[in-house]
Parts: sequence; structure tokens; C-alpha cells
Amino acid sequence: MPDEHLPTITHVSPDQEWLDSRIEETIDPAQPIIDPHHHFSEHWGGYFSAELLKDLDAGHQVRGTVYVQCGLGYRESGPERLKPLGETETVLSIIERIPAAQRRRHVAAAIVGYADLSLGAEVDEVLEGHLAIAGDRFRGIRCSGAHDPAFRHGVLARPKKNLYRDEAFRQGFARLKKYGLSFDAWLYHPQLDDLLQLAREFPDVPIMLDHIGCPLGVGPYAGKASEVMREWAPSMKRLASCQNVHVKLGGLGTAVFGYRYFEHAVAPSSQVLAEAWTPYFQTCIELFGARRCMFESNFPVDRSVGSYHVLWNAFKRIAAGASEPEKMALFHDNALRFYRLPMPLAGQAA
Repeated sequence: MPDEHLPTITHVSPDQEWLDSRIEETIDPAQPIIDPHHHFSEHWGGYFSAELLKDLDAGHQVRGTVYVQCGLGYRESGPERLKPLGETETVLSIIERIPAAQRRRHVAAAIVGYADLSLGAEVDEVLEGHLAIAGDRFRGIRCSGAHDPAFRHGVLARPKKNLYRDEAFRQGFARLKKYGLSFDAWLYHPQLDDLLQLAREFPDVPIMLDHIGCPLGVGPYAGKASEVMREWAPSMKRLASCQNVHVKLGGLGTAVFGYRYFEHAVAPSSQVLAEAWTPYFQTCIELFGARRCMFESNFPVDRSVGSYHVLWNAFKRIAAGASEPEKMALFHDNALRFYRLPMPLAGQAA
């Protein structure tokens, strides 16, 4: 079926009144956190530095964040391959306008941008452009490979089928090592073996699997959670054998997961979220170990399931049985290490 005739999975972003319908005390307010995945965007109700800073001040001790590409502020002119440089330029302009008193929050201490790795060796110009703009703050590339024949989803262009298997893409991927850049992968659970092949071919490139590898819950996968789990878990086990692959625990507010909490009159509690997500997160931690997993907000996308404050409470409930070193790894240290954030963040008071 041609793409234009496919059903579209639409993301719903609830209003502030709904988010405020659930108020909770902060669980373990002293736990240091680095949020390794958020966006700035006109989509999803709008989310920029003012909205993020308000969330960071809501009670949890978030010491720094990582900005991840979402197609913001691309250049409107010039060569097509260089237009994504505009996102890095835009993020820098946003954080440069943050008031000095709020700089202690270390917003976008690292930036993950976009480059079309299908350019092969010619992608060097784009990677060098990002680094010239952001310097050591620029840490990696994210290219979405999320493609399912049954539906469309997302505000960005739909990736080609089997993108991560494409030879030109792999040639571009090989250039990441030269520049010391990591790779954030975003794809659906039936595609996880595509990433497995990539990870095995390039064991020296650090790979971050976003949003737990997205066990789908929409379209032909709706109402089939047990069946999806039986497909997803073995794929994740195979990926866990690759020591260069890490996992972000979060992103389940993305529409393709199929959670529709926004339809409820009152936002769910952190306990409800923790109960729904624990089987997935615990599987990831058991397979990859606490040193290769990290909690992420995926805000503002995940406002569809609740407020920033409630979301981190849910994560803390899920990690309640972990040891203190494991909690530090999951909430703070792994993000610090993977994205090579400035070490003063490790002791920076919030």
C-alpha cells in the first residue's frame, strides 16, 4: 500500500489541566538524575526552555539533560544534506538565552543531532558541521529506522524500509567512529535484528537503543501485548550480547506503544505507570545489566502519560529494589558516561 494511503498513528498531547490533575510528593528527592532524552519542539503542545526548566524545578534533582533530535529548526536554504545543522544551531541559541541563575541545570549538556548516514563517506561534511557549531557538546547522531508496513507515525519523514541494512547507510555509520560519536537508534520491535547486525558489524561504535526497542501496541499489534512480548524479549536478549548496545528506559508515552491514558479524566498515578511498565524495564535491566540502561523522560512526547514529576516518580518506583550503586547508574552515572558529559556535573548541586 502506498505510504499516503496508510493509517496514521497520531500523537495526543494533553493540556496542563490534565497534567495537574495528578499531584504527588517527590519520591527520593535526593536521588541525582541526568535526563538523557528530551526535545524542544513546536509540536506536542510546544516545549522549549521555559517549559523544561519548570519541569526540572518540580521536585526531582535533575542535574543535567541531553537534547535529542526531533527535526527542530532545520535550515531553510542551502544544500539539503546540511539543513539538519540548523537544529544544532537552534538548540544552542535556546540554551544561550537561559537566564544565568538557571544555567546550573545544565540543559542540553550534550546534543544528539541528525545526519543522513545514507550519504556514505560524504556525511563527513555534516558531522564536521555539527562539531564546528557545538564543539564538545555535540555527542552523537540519531537516525530513525522506525518503519512498519501497516501504518505511518511521527512528525518526521518516514524512514525507508530496512534503513539500517542499507549499504550506503552502513558506510555512513562507519564514519561515526572517526569523530568519536555515538548512535541513537529508534526502531520498532520487529526490526530489532536490523540493529543487531549493525552492532555486530561496528562493535567500536557506542549504540543507544531508544525507548526500550518499542514493543508496538497499535495497528495489527493492538491488544496483543503477550504476543508482542514473546517477540520483543528474545530480540532484546540477542542485542544484549553486543556490549556496545545500551538501552533507554522510557518513551512509552509515544503513540505507537498504544497507551491511551490521556483519555482518562484524571492522569494516572506513578504507581499505575510503574505497574504497567515494570515487566518491560525489568527485562531490559536483567538482560543488559544496570550499567547499560538509563531512565529517560522523552519529554514533551511523554506528557501523554503524565507530568514530568509523576514520570520520574514512576521510574523511582520501578527501581525501588535496586541497590544504591545500581540506582546511581540507572538515573545518573550511565548517562554521564555514555554521553561523556563534563565531570563537574557529577557533583553539581541542583
